[in-house]
Amino acid sequence: MEINTIKKTKKELELEIIGEDETLLNPIKQRLLEENEVEYAEYFIDHPLTGKPRLYIKTRKEDPLDVLKKTLKSLEKDVSKLTKELNEKLKKK
Repeated sequence: MEINTIKKTKKELELEIIGEDETLLNPIKQRLLEENEVEYAEYFIDHPLTGKPRLYIKTRKEDPLDVLKKTLKSLEKDVSKLTKELNEKLKKK
């Protein structure tokens, strides 16, 4: 995965995330939209085979990078919890 900053202001962040697709970007976008601080979040892929995915975030007041980091930590926590619960359930069978 390679990440390039396309745009960074006090309220906006646009990243190019090479090597990923909607499998990763959609859950990030959905979780961002649950944040009250996020005014707008979306990902774009110009062409499914050759396009470079971009994630765009617009916040109300907070730094969008800080909001993204907080969101990613929240997703990471949920995935870790799910993994742990799956492992526990599978051991019982």
